[in-house]
Amino acid sequence: MARSKRDELIQKATDIFYRRGFQATGMDTLVVEAGISKTSIYKHFKTKDDLIVATLRLRDEFLRGWLFRRMAELASTPRDQLIAMFDALDEWFSEPDFHGCMFAKACSEFQDPDHPINREATAHVARLSAQLAEIADRAGLPNPNDIARRLSLLKEGAVVMATMGHDSRPALEAKAIALGILREAEAGRTPV
Repeated sequence: MARSKRDELIQKATDIFYRRGFQATGMDTLVVEAGISKTSIYKHFKTKDDLIVATLRLRDEFLRGWLFRRMAELASTPRDQLIAMFDALDEWFSEPDFHGCMFAKACSEFQDPDHPINREATAHVARLSAQLAEIADRAGLPNPNDIARRLSLLKEGAVVMATMGHDSRPALEAKAIALGILREAEAGRTPV
């Protein structure tokens, strides 16, 4: 299926914003790097913020699709898929085009929780956590929402550490912690 000009614009803008950041990327930069005129951009989006929200939606769809597909490829049981998330993250962190978390960048640059960009970025984490909770529930783990929240915290922390470059293998360290969380849950212990 052929992509529309709007879809092409969103994809190009997503790549540019991911590399450069949102506020550091002006419309002139988008025009040059995307090869799309300002007229064409404003034909599809009233404001730059509207374009940013569209790029976050595309990135959310791509990232969650990739992550949960990769987890399923790496492990056959729901419990093991939760742990495999960190193996998938380790692969991502090793890619040459890894530039951190686009959603954390969005929240950092647009800190007002009522701003549409901030809301879209935080919605990504909520959707990801909800999917993790579904997997934890299928795994028969108690308190799947709590487990999903903890695994999300580990995931986000690993992304930050990988972005900062202070740790060579943050996903694998997070994986070890995640294993402990699941063992505690399976043993019926409440973590401190």
